[in-house]
Amino acid sequence: MLSSLKNMFKVPDLRNKIIFTLAVIALYRWARTSPCPGSAFKAVQELQANAQRGGVLGFLNLFSGGALTQMAIFALGVMPYITSSIIMQLLTVVIPKVEEWQKQGAVGQKKITQWTRYMTVGLALLQGTGITYQFKQRPAPRQPDPDPHEA
Repeated sequence: MLSSLKNMFKVPDLRNKIIFTLAVIALYRWARTSPCPGSAFKAVQELQANAQRGGVLGFLNLFSGGALTQMAIFALGVMPYITSSIIMQLLTVVIPKVEEWQKQGAVGQKKITQWTRYMTVGLALLQGTGITYQFKQRPAPRQPDPDPHEA
């Protein structure tokens, strides 16, 4: 068993895939715990308290691995990809061109996968902007100046 582990790193293609996989895992772990700049700490604490009570927010937090309630860079997790996959499945019924791609086999599936990824990027930008706007750092309300005539 130890010799097969040594041999894994002797094959260049396999070594590159292993290094790439480890780098992606490290990047994900870092971005999952790094908070988004501009998010209010108090709003994040309120979000965590709401998620602990359960409900939809707790369920969505489950998909992000806890990163949603930390307002982490990768807070969305796989949600945009899952959503775009569902949308593409529904579009096969509505749009004849997508249905045609589905019937083409591997070539059509490649096109559907490509458009699913495009849609994922768009949904991630939309959802990320919405979440960031919802929990952005808001300035404290300005207190009115005291009326000089009342003194």
